[in-house]
Parts: sequence; structure tokens; C-alpha cells
Amino acid sequence: MTKRMITLICVLCLCLTCFVGCGRNKDKADVHVFYYTYSDTYISTVRAALDKQLSDAGISYQDHDSNNNQTTQTEQVQTAITKGAKMIVVNIVTTGSDDAASGIVTLARDAGIPVLFFNREVSDTVVNSYDKCAFIGTDAKEAGYLQGDMVGDYVVKNYDKIDLNKDGKISYVMFMGEKGNNEAIYRTQYSLENANKKLVAAGLPELTFYDKANTDKYLLDREGKWSAQAANEYMNTILASYNPQNKNMVELVICNNDGMAEGAVSALNAAGYNTGAQGVINVPVFGVDATSSAVSLISAGKMAGTIKQDAEGMAKAIKMSVDNGLGGRALFDGMSDYHIDDSVAKLRIAYAVYLGEEK
Repeated sequence: MTKRMITLICVLCLCLTCFVGCGRNKDKADVHVFYYTYSDTYISTVRAALDKQLSDAGISYQDHDSNNNQTTQTEQVQTAITKGAKMIVVNIVTTGSDDAASGIVTLARDAGIPVLFFNREVSDTVVNSYDKCAFIGTDAKEAGYLQGDMVGDYVVKNYDKIDLNKDGKISYVMFMGEKGNNEAIYRTQYSLENANKKLVAAGLPELTFYDKANTDKYLLDREGKWSAQAANEYMNTILASYNPQNKNMVELVICNNDGMAEGAVSALNAAGYNTGAQGVINVPVFGVDATSSAVSLISAGKMAGTIKQDAEGMAKAIKMSVDNGLGGRALFDGMSDYHIDDSVAKLRIAYAVYLGEEK
């Protein structure tokens, strides 16, 4: 056997060893991160940022896509703990009750490992049920308040331009991401309330929901995915009946997130509106998250504004908490620069209004 052949065999063996080792390390990852769905645009941004931070820190981890199915997620958690997970980080699927989160906390407590929930909030009762449990997210009401202020200020400033049929009122549609989710509930409620407060203070009529027969005053993504597709389908249906020709055009679009805002803009574009060109009808569309796609739409004049939910900031806080959990420290040890609730281990990442770089 020649030296060249021996060298080639050694290289192949080394590559095979690395491949097998990487697979084994993945199975035995210290940290397992469970996402409610990879398809959520904002969550994908958090995932990319967190993956990088964990990798840069040399922390072994494994991601899991629960595909918006709580049974799947709970089974994934159970399997990860069985395989020896040292910490679990959970973007819970079901937020309407404590049952799912409590079940996951029980699994973590029985294994004696920390559990960190993030983004989709669990109750204080769940967090307080285990001393190695915490939550990192936002103040769910804040996004609604800020979005409402942003919408209200924009409408007051541009009232005559937005009032397409010149009836003295602004008709709107609200796209809601998920039933029973606190963030969706608060964004839907407070964005409208705060916008109307701004209008009333300026001596203007409150916003009017475009469909008088809809007593909910929102259109819901019935699959709970906060999806662009749901908003796009709704908006296409709306534009077929509510348009300038019928003098009843929907004049304002408020969305619980940027994914739904992007879907609404896509439908408006397909109908010839919101193209960014001068002289073309532009319906103000507002979202939440400040995703890269939404920022691009705002820059192009196709979307009016959004509320920034800091994905990088959330990933950084999660990574710091993971460091603490793996080190046997309290999950928020050394994180006093963040806002932490008084009576429960919940850390809040602040929102901010985003109207574009030059607005």
C-alpha cells in the first residue's frame, strides 16, 4: 500500500469520525430549543440569531420545529429530556391555557433541569411553580399601545389623503393572528383603542370597521399561524367588493404582525394599489415585528409602519439565561440591566416604533 493510499484512507476515516461525532453530539446536545413553528417570520429571525450566539459560545444545542402542534412539541420535549438534555428552551405552541406549559414544567422538574419559555407567554402561575423556570418575552400590551399611537398619529396627519371616498370617516380592517393568544388579543384591542384616542383628541371621528355585519371587528387567522396567506386571502376577498368603484374602499389595514401585513400588501399590489408609484392609491398598512421584509416594504412606500420586536435582543437575553442555567445559576443572574417583573421570573424586551429610516 502506497503512502498516498494510506494518507487518503486516514483522511476518509477522520471525515467519517467527524461526521459520526457531530451526529452523536447533536443527539446529546446540552440545550434543546423548541419553536412553535419554523414558518413564523419573526421566530425564524430569532432562531437564526440564537443559533449563531449559541454556536459562537460553543454551546451544543438542537432545534426542534413543533409545526404549530402542541402534542408534537410535548413529545419532542419528553424525548430530548430522555436523551439527557441539560436545559430546555420552549416557544410554547398552546397559549390559551396552562395545561401544556405545566406539563412541560413537570417534565423538566422531574429531570431536575431548567426550563426557559420565550416569546409566547406562559402564566405567572406556571413560572412560579418551579424555581428553575423563567420566561423571556415582551410586555404583550406594549405592542398594542405603540401600534395604536403610531396608527393614530399617522391617520391624524394624513386624514384627508386616507379618506378615499371623502365621507369624513376612515374604514379599516384588522387582521388577528391567533385566538386566545395574549399578544394577539392585546394588539387587536389596544391598537384600535389608542388610535381612536388620538383621533378623538384631534376632533376627528373614530375608525370604522369596514364590515358592519362583523361584530368582532377583526378577521382571524383560523389556523393560528399569523400568516401572510390568511391575510392575503382575506384581503383579496375584501377588494372584490370594497373598492374605489363602489366608493367603499377599505382605507386602513392594521395587522397583528408583519407576516399578515405582507400578505395584505401583496393583495393590494395585485389589485394595482400600494405600488409605491406616484399617483397610485396607497392604503396605509401597519404591522408588528420590523422583519427585514417589512422594513423593505416601508422603504419602498408600500407599507406605512411597524413596531420593532428586537429579535437580536431576545436571542441575546436567551443565550445569557442559557449560560446561567448550564452553570447552575439562577436563570436571570447578572441580568439586572433588563426589565424583570417584581413577583415572577419574567424578563421583558422593549418594543419600538419603526416608520422607516428617513421618517
